[in-house]
Amino acid sequence: MNGTILRHDWRLDEIEALLDLPFNDLLFRAQSTHRARFDPNQVQVSSLLSIKTGACSEDCGYCSQSAKHSTDLEKEKLLPLNEVVEAAEAAKAKGASRFCMGAAWRNPTDKNLARVIEMVQAVHDLGMETCLTLGMLTEPQAVQLREAGLDYYNHNLDTSPEFYGNVITTRTFEDRLDTLAHVRNADINICSGGILGMGESRRDRASMLRELCNLKKHPESVPINLLVQVEGTPLFGTDALDPFEFIRTIAVARILMPESYVRLSAGRNEMSDEMQALCFLAGANSVFYGERLLTTDNPETDSDRVLFDRLGMHMEQVVESEVKAAKKPCRKAG
Repeated sequence: MNGTILRHDWRLDEIEALLDLPFNDLLFRAQSTHRARFDPNQVQVSSLLSIKTGACSEDCGYCSQSAKHSTDLEKEKLLPLNEVVEAAEAAKAKGASRFCMGAAWRNPTDKNLARVIEMVQAVHDLGMETCLTLGMLTEPQAVQLREAGLDYYNHNLDTSPEFYGNVITTRTFEDRLDTLAHVRNADINICSGGILGMGESRRDRASMLRELCNLKKHPESVPINLLVQVEGTPLFGTDALDPFEFIRTIAVARILMPESYVRLSAGRNEMSDEMQALCFLAGANSVFYGERLLTTDNPETDSDRVLFDRLGMHMEQVVESEVKAAKKPCRKAG
């Protein structure tokens, strides 16, 4: 690791200046930052399962799971524990080191949370890292999840504060920051990023990154999603984002948050191998693995393995002792 000090005071104009750099200069700086802290040929692999699908009361303009949008998505109740464990075992067998579970809720009830906690404990017992995305959390709920052994909680900011109202009206940007604060106070690792290609400007992308990198502690994982357009959602038909703009955003995220895992998330099915390779060069070092991401398609695991082999990359392995070490009691306030 080099001696670069982690900053939490980035100005918007500084981040815009990074995004404006000549492409080769930006990638060189991002790759240099990446190499100072990570194995440049290693990729962390996560698998994602929808444990409760559809009928969400939120109106997120990109989401097929909203009850307010007319899509062909079939609604499903919370999955039984045995199906979740089977899916986690299959993901582990294919090389995933982290298992993420997502439920289409505005926020979980305490009754539902109790069932999800059983899932967290069961997956942890398989020797995998655990991650959840359940919507908004109260601080007591976050504490319960930490005591159950949860490693990561995903709650994306989605976009900039300025553009946010164009995408979502049923919860505020501050609501999202509050949930991240509850998760951090409970000593759970944060997974938080955004979605690109929703019609936002480059300045909006810079503003979103500023919000993430100026948190008191950088998110341990930063998923960068490319909008997957779903017919029946308000954002269907949005002009496609320039691939170089996506790669630039990956590179700047790496520079701003040099110790975070930067993940290629939704939208990889629409990316060429060459685009993904440039994302790895720009500092991405994590992917979602498996044929489905909640409700959208993702590259097949075999095709990912072929790509990693072509690039000379290898998957990060989390040993069971590390997972057990992470399962420690929550720090008590005061």
